Amino acid sequence: MFRPSLDWLLICVPLAAWLHHARPGDHIAIFVVACVAVLPLAGWLGRATEHLAEKTGEGIGGLLNATFGNAAELIIALAALREGLYSVVKASLTGSIIGNILLVLGASFLAGGLKYPQQRFNAQGARSLATMLILAIIGMAVPAAFHYLGGTQENEADLSLEISIVLLVVYGLSLVFSLRTHKALFSGVAEPEAQGRGGASWSTSKSLGVLAAATCLVAWMSEILVSSVEPAAKSLGMTSVFVGVVVVATIGNAAEHSTAVMVARKNRMDLSLGIAVGSSIQIALFVGPVLVVVSRWISPRPMDLVFTPAEVMAMALAVTITGQIASDGESNWFEGAQLLAVYLILAILFYFLPESAHLTR
Repeated sequence: MFRPSLDWLLICVPLAAWLHHARPGDHIAIFVVACVAVLPLAGWLGRATEHLAEKTGEGIGGLLNATFGNAAELIIALAALREGLYSVVKASLTGSIIGNILLVLGASFLAGGLKYPQQRFNAQGARSLATMLILAIIGMAVPAAFHYLGGTQENEADLSLEISIVLLVVYGLSLVFSLRTHKALFSGVAEPEAQGRGGASWSTSKSLGVLAAATCLVAWMSEILVSSVEPAAKSLGMTSVFVGVVVVATIGNAAEHSTAVMVARKNRMDLSLGIAVGSSIQIALFVGPVLVVVSRWISPRPMDLVFTPAEVMAMALAVTITGQIASDGESNWFEGAQLLAVYLILAILFYFLPESAHLTR
C-alpha cells in the first residue's frame, strides 16, 4: 500500500534558517515555515522511537522519546533564563505539563479510538504515573502557597531550591522503579496490531542516531519558532501569558506530540501513554528543578517555583482528570474528546487572562 512521505518538507529546515537570518522581521513567514519544518522531523522521531521500543520495551522507548523531546524545551528555557525571562519560562513549563497530559494524551486517545473501539494499557503503570504527577503538582503548589501567605523573595528562592532537590531525587528513584525493580508494570499490554509491524527493524545504534539527529534539528527549529512566535502572536492581540502557556509550549513539543498520536493509531497505547504522561513528569520533576538549580549560575537572580494561582489550578485540574480517565487501563475516543475539552477550556482561560496576572512574581 502506498504511503505518502513528508520527507520532501525537509527543505523547510534550511529555508526557515535562511528566513530567520535574512528576513528577521518577517515573523509570520518564519513561524509558518518553521512549523512546517517540524512535521517531517516529527515523522523521523516517531519512526526511531518505534524501532527503539521494539528492542528496549515500551517503557524505555517512551522515556527516551520524552527525554529527547524535552531536550528542546530545556535548551529554550536555558536561553530564556539567561535573559531573565522567568515568567516566560514558568509559563512554558505549565503549558508543557498540561499540554502533554491533556492535548497530547487526548489527541492520542481520540486518534486511536477512531480506529479501535477500545484500547488497553497497563492500568497499574498508569496509576503509578498519575501518582507521580500528583507529587509534581504538590512540589509546585507549596512554593506558590508560601508566596501568597507572605513569604519573602529570598526565602522563596531557598524553599524552591530545596524542593527542587527533593523532586530530582524522587525522579531518579522513579527511573529505578520503572526501569529495574518494577519494569513489568511499564512493559506494555500485547495487542495484535502492535505486534504486527511490517518492514525491516532498525538497529539500536541507528535508532539512537536518528533520534539524536532529529532532536537536534527540532531544537534548532524550536529556537527559531520561539524567536518569531511571540512577536507574531502579539501582533494578533495575544498576551504573553497565552503565548507562553499555549503557543510556545505546544510548538516546542510538537515532535513528541505527533509521535504519541502516531503510535496510538498503531495500538501501542503503553508507548503513547509513556510519551505523553512521562514527558509531563519529566518536565515537572526534572526540567523545572534543574532550571531552578542552574539559574543560580546563569541568571540575574535565582529562579523559583512560585507559579501563579491560574497555573497551579490548571495543572491540578489537568492531573485530576487524567488520573481519573487513565486509572482503568482502557481508553476510547470519547475519553480523548473529554481531555481535549478540558485543554480548550484552560486555553480559553489563559487567552482572556490579563497580562497583569503574570506580573505578581
